[in-house]
Amino acid sequence: MKKQSLLIALIITLTILSSSHTYAQLGGLLQRAKDKVAQRAGEMMDGKKSSKTETTTSNRRHSVTTVFDFTSGDSLIFAEDFSTVPVGASVKSLKTNGAATVATVEDQSGKWLLMEQSATYRLTKQRFYPKHFTVEFDIVVAADKVGDVYPVVFGFTNDNSTKGYISQDGGHVTVQYYNNDKVAVSNNHGKYLTTDFDLTPYNNRPMHVSMMVDGERFALYLDKAKIADTEFFLPTDTKNLYISAPTQYSNGAKVLIGNLRIAGFKKI
Repeated sequence: MKKQSLLIALIITLTILSSSHTYAQLGGLLQRAKDKVAQRAGEMMDGKKSSKTETTTSNRRHSVTTVFDFTSGDSLIFAEDFSTVPVGASVKSLKTNGAATVATVEDQSGKWLLMEQSATYRLTKQRFYPKHFTVEFDIVVAADKVGDVYPVVFGFTNDNSTKGYISQDGGHVTVQYYNNDKVAVSNNHGKYLTTDFDLTPYNNRPMHVSMMVDGERFALYLDKAKIADTEFFLPTDTKNLYISAPTQYSNGAKVLIGNLRIAGFKKI
């Protein structure tokens, strides 16, 4: 009887050990399956993250790059920086329906022409420009804010008269300081373009104007930003430069111009 009891105990022990081994094997299989599922889930999540990153990158606003392609004429026609004119004296190289007084500007080098309200300025001696030429000058707004200045207008007409103020005649550009961010380019033949250009940074610092004329074509740059490049003139148009002061100043604001340069191109 005792032997029988021992035999039964041994059988039970072996059964338990065998079950534990089987369970361990089964647990290992289950763990490997769990690891595989986790790995697959991780790969799927990585794929979603990658796809999301690609989508985010494709929706990001891309930067745009251009270049300043203006080239100054290399054959000088006219230049005036007012360096030889005493401060307070009148400029002889320019004529006007108002006054052409030379001044200095705080924190700006050189001398400048103070533009009297509602005055138009032209070259005293009429020039006959070549087909292809450039015009450059600087504008300084001395004001509490650019909105204190009504438009500065410049362009070309068929005559060189200063009998009266010229407002938006011929092919011309209107710098609308009072709007803070508008520049218009138009002519008497129906061409009209208005564009946004932030003028507020140019309060009390120069803005460089560059114009190119090549026959009927006209291009305008403010600093290094191209504003217009278009067919603009008729073959019969005669081109005489004019620059007109604002029709109104507020809160003691002033506008001055300087470093006027006109040049053609040498024939090759």
